[in-house]
Amino acid sequence: MASTQFDVLAIGNAIVDVLARTDDAFLVQHKMHKGTMRLIDEVQAAKLYDAMGPAVEISGGSAANTVVGVASLGARAGFIGKVKDDDLGRVFAHDIRAAGVSFATPPASAGPSTARCYVLVTPDGERTMNTYLGAAQDLHPNDIDADAVAAAQIIYLEGYLWDPPRAKEAFLKAAKIAHAAERDVALTLSDAFCVDRYRAEFLDLIRSRTVDLVFANERELRSLYETADFDSALDGLRNDARLAVVTRSEKGCLIVTREQTEAVPASPVERVVDATGAGDLFAAGFLAGLSRGSDYRTAGRLGALVAAEVIQHLGARPETSLKALGQENGFDL
Repeated sequence: MASTQFDVLAIGNAIVDVLARTDDAFLVQHKMHKGTMRLIDEVQAAKLYDAMGPAVEISGGSAANTVVGVASLGARAGFIGKVKDDDLGRVFAHDIRAAGVSFATPPASAGPSTARCYVLVTPDGERTMNTYLGAAQDLHPNDIDADAVAAAQIIYLEGYLWDPPRAKEAFLKAAKIAHAAERDVALTLSDAFCVDRYRAEFLDLIRSRTVDLVFANERELRSLYETADFDSALDGLRNDARLAVVTRSEKGCLIVTREQTEAVPASPVERVVDATGAGDLFAAGFLAGLSRGSDYRTAGRLGALVAAEVIQHLGARPETSLKALGQENGFDL
């Protein structure tokens, strides 16, 4: 196998998060389902921005958050995603590169503006997301750097990419290149409503071995197998996936293979401030550990540790060196 340039190369929506604190009444008033993500158009985006309270802009995007976490853990990280050559696009590019992530996708000179996600955080730390995909949905197969994909130990794809048709083609092209180079492909299911939209296609990706590793939370897993019974859904996953990780918030995670299911506890937290990015950062720890040769349990423990860091402050990017945090907690990073 050829040498690697990246430990983890992520392909996803390049989004700037606009975060604001709110209450449940605001969510009800604007017909939002708490704790989920919905897609909105540019007109809706403008109205929501006017209605929400004071906001903070922080570069985000699910897969982008994950690779920022990977880089913070000291691993080699890259990102492929589309922004427009506008103010928010320049903010995104600056932030991800400043975090130590390689980002070379050319910005769009025309078309819709850079994607943004309006994240409303209720007092319980739950986040409800409203996403205008903008330029992100113009990610094209031509944006896939074949050499970079072939030189990455793990390719990480986000389920949200399955919404735009051209991005879907880019996703499949990357997976094909990765497997031809004997690399692993990981997928996060992203959101239960995303699973509702593409259940059959996601199951096919898993069963056809287009993806080797699947990340899901409990809600996404139950949606995938259309059952309210968690154990039944887990059985389905065990039969279909080569390797899967199911995150369960304060209950930790389950690492699932055909042979066994192993529980890994959550890391303790003093107070949940904002759950945004918990799954993204868990994936960062697990992937960074896996790419460095850790066993599944150790990778799961590292994922739990960095997820605990991100939920104790506002925003989905780490506020401290995750490598230092890992080393303080006995990980060999």
